[in-house]
Amino acid sequence: MKILLQNGLPYVAVEVSYCGRCLELDNVLLDTGSAGTVFSIDKLLDIGLEYAADDAVHRIHGVGGTEFVFSKIVERLALGDICVDNFEIEVGGMNYGFEIDGIIGLDFLLRVGVIIDLAAMEVRV
Repeated sequence: MKILLQNGLPYVAVEVSYCGRCLELDNVLLDTGSAGTVFSIDKLLDIGLEYAADDAVHRIHGVGGTEFVFSKIVERLALGDICVDNFEIEVGGMNYGFEIDGIIGLDFLLRVGVIIDLAAMEVRV
């Protein structure tokens, strides 16, 4: 999977599957400094993923500040051919002052054991 630099930050494309529907997101930050994987609610509404009363809600902290998110398990999260089934993500507003669909965090990267090759600008296993 190719990494694209935008404004000095590494972005990748991912596919999220939920309730039998798939969505490709092209503007996802690859972030080894983020413990969790989080996506914009505005994007995921397109595949029917929305908050439900029994979803866990918690506050996350990062360089962009603090926000409340809810947790949801998606059927599949794929970074090219690298994928995980039944993966828990966080979903929030992601109003960070710049356009972003989501963040692939260390939870996903460690689970699949990726190699981030910056010389080749790619992610692989």
